[in-house]
Amino acid sequence: MNKELIRKNFSRYAGYYDKYCSVQNLCALQLISKVAGREFNNILDIGCGTGNYTKLLRGRFPSARIKAIDISEDMIRIAGNKLRDEKTEFLVADAEAVDLSERFDLITSNACFQWFENLEGTLFKYKNLLNKNGLILFSVFGPSTFYELNASLKEIFEEGNLISSCGFLEKSRLSAILKRHFKGIAIEEQMLRQEHNSVSELLNKIRYTGARGFGANGRGFWTGEIINELQRVYSARFKYLTATYQVFYCRAMR
Repeated sequence: MNKELIRKNFSRYAGYYDKYCSVQNLCALQLISKVAGREFNNILDIGCGTGNYTKLLRGRFPSARIKAIDISEDMIRIAGNKLRDEKTEFLVADAEAVDLSERFDLITSNACFQWFENLEGTLFKYKNLLNKNGLILFSVFGPSTFYELNASLKEIFEEGNLISSCGFLEKSRLSAILKRHFKGIAIEEQMLRQEHNSVSELLNKIRYTGARGFGANGRGFWTGEIINELQRVYSARFKYLTATYQVFYCRAMR
C-alpha cells in the first residue's frame, strides 16, 4: 500500500466524500447493529473519515468517551464540525503508527482496514489496547470489490492496470489472522451491489470516496478513449453497469 497516496486521495476529496459514500454508510449501519446488547465506556474509532460512523457510535453510546482517529487532516476537520461534544476527541494520526496509552472497551472501524500495510501487526497492537473481554469490531472490503471493473480492465489491458481492491484480503486470511490473536471470532460476509448510469459515474464514486488506492489511477490514465472502451467492454460483459462491494464484518474479543 502507498500510504501517502491514500492519505492524499482522502484529503483531496474530503469535501465530496459525504455525497458519494452511500455504501460506506450502509456498512456503518450494519456494523453498529452488531453491538446490540452491550455497553462500552471507552471507544476507539479507527479511520473515522468525515465522522459518519462516529456519530452512530455517539448516538448508540451517549455516555461513552470516544477517540476517533484518521490519517487525513481534512477528513478530521469535517468530522469535528459534525460532532462537537466534550466526550468525543478527534485526532489526526496514522492508525498503524499511532502510540496510545489508554485502554478501550471497544475498538472499531468502518471500511478502513483494507488500506493497512500490516494488518496483522496492527491488530496485535490493538489487542494490547483492549481491556479484558474488550471487543474489536470492524468492516473491511474484500477482494471481490469492483470485480466487474477489474475484469473489464483486464480484458482491455490483459495484465496490470487493475485497481487496488483486487489485493484486499480474502475471508480465510482475515479469519486466520484473528484466530492467532483473539477469541470468539465471527466473520459475516455481505455483497452490496449498486447500479450506475455510466462508467464515469462509477469512477467518480470511487475517486470521491478515496477508494481508488493505487493501480489504474495515475494522473492522465483515464482518457476519454479509455473510458469509452471500458464502457463498451463493461456493458457487453455484465449487461448492466453494476458495481459489487464485498464486505466482511469481523468481530473478536481479547
